Amino acid sequence: MPSLLLDIALSRQTLQLYYQGDASRLVLTSREGRRVNMPIHHLRPFVTHLGVNGVFEIEFNEFGKLLSLRRLS
Repeated sequence: MPSLLLDIALSRQTLQLYYQGDASRLVLTSREGRRVNMPIHHLRPFVTHLGVNGVFEIEFNEFGKLLSLRRLS
């Protein structure tokens, strides 16, 4: 399955804007240079009191549907 590496650094304040309904999707650029547009709710398991920070691997199928998102570091 295809996968991409994402470096994510979102502060708690930034996440609050998303969860207050100002936006529901997040657009990120992978290390490979591909743009990823995903619903913000996929990051919920990784939220800490500081926000979301780390390197993540996203796996998707041939149609672009997200299959898994896991934190590497």
